[in-house]
Amino acid sequence: MGTDAEPFGDLVVGEMFVTAHFEHPSALFREVLDRQFDHFQQVFRRYAPAGIDRQLRFTGFGLPGLNCYSCPAASGACPIGAFQAVVGSSKFRFSYYITGFLLLLGVLLGRFICGFLCPFGWFQELLHKIPTKKLSTRRLKPLTYLKYAILLVAVFLLPAFLVNDVGMGDPYFCKYLCPQGVLEGAIPLSLANSGIRGALGSLFTWKFTILLAVAVLSVLFYRPFCKWLCPLGAFYALLNHVSLFQMKVDENKCVSCGKCAKACKMDVDVTKTPNHTECIRCGMCVQACPTNAVRFRYGFGEGKDKRKAADRPLRNDNTHKEKQNHE
Repeated sequence: MGTDAEPFGDLVVGEMFVTAHFEHPSALFREVLDRQFDHFQQVFRRYAPAGIDRQLRFTGFGLPGLNCYSCPAASGACPIGAFQAVVGSSKFRFSYYITGFLLLLGVLLGRFICGFLCPFGWFQELLHKIPTKKLSTRRLKPLTYLKYAILLVAVFLLPAFLVNDVGMGDPYFCKYLCPQGVLEGAIPLSLANSGIRGALGSLFTWKFTILLAVAVLSVLFYRPFCKWLCPLGAFYALLNHVSLFQMKVDENKCVSCGKCAKACKMDVDVTKTPNHTECIRCGMCVQACPTNAVRFRYGFGEGKDKRKAADRPLRNDNTHKEKQNHE
C-alpha cells in the first residue's frame, strides 16, 4: 500500500483522480482507491486480450465525449483523461489504443460527437436555453485556436515531459482546467461523503471557479467551452474534413439567401465551408434552408446526392427531346 510520498505505480487512474480534485486526501480515502483499482486490474488482466491489457488497464473503456470517470455513475473513461494517464505514466510515453480509438471515432463521426454525444456540450446547451440576452461569438473567432494549444501543451507535452522524480507527469488539463471533473466528480462525491468534503482545498476552489465561469458564459454565448477550450473538440475538428459524416450543399438548389449562415450558432457558413472545423453537425442549417439545399451525407466518395444532381440536366435534355419528337 502506497503512502503520500510513494508513487502508485500502475494505478495511474487512481492517482490521477486524487490529484485532480483533492490536495490533501485522507489515508482512508486513498486506501479505498488503491483496493478498488487493484481489484480492477486483477480482473482485467485475467480476461483482457493479450496486447491490449497494457494500455487498457490504465483507462477502462473509453467514451467518445468529455465524460469524467471520477463521476460515481461513470461507466467508461474520458478519452482525454485516459490519454494523459498513459502519457504521464512512468512506463509509457504514448497511448496507441486511445489515439486509435479517437481517430476511429473522428473518421466515422467527426464533430457530430460534440453536437450529440458529449454530456458537457449538452450541459452548455441547457444553460443557453435560459431566457436572457444572447451574445454573438463571431468577433471572437481567434479564440477558437486556443483549444488547439491546450490539446498540444496541456494534454500531451506537459504530462509527457514535465515529470517528477519517478518519471510520472500530472494530468495537467484534468487537474487544472477541466470543469467537467468538478461537475461530475468532485461535487457529487463531496456531497455524499463528509470525509471528501474535508479534503477539498484551493485546487477545488480554482476548478469550481472555472466551472462557474463556463456556466455563466454558456448562458450568454453558445457553447463557449466547446468553441474555445475543449481539447477533445480540437482533436475531432482536425478530422472533420475527412469524416464520413459530412454536410452537403446542392449548388443547383441553393439560392444564396444566407439563412443557413444566420442560423448557425457555431459561426459557420456551410455554403462556403460545408465541413468546417467548427461544424458540430447540429442540423440548424438544414432546418433553416428554404430550398432543402443543405443536407447530411454519410459515406465514401461524392455520395448519391451529387450523382443525382449531375444526372438531372441529362434527364431534362432527354425529356425535352422526347416532347419535340412527339410533337
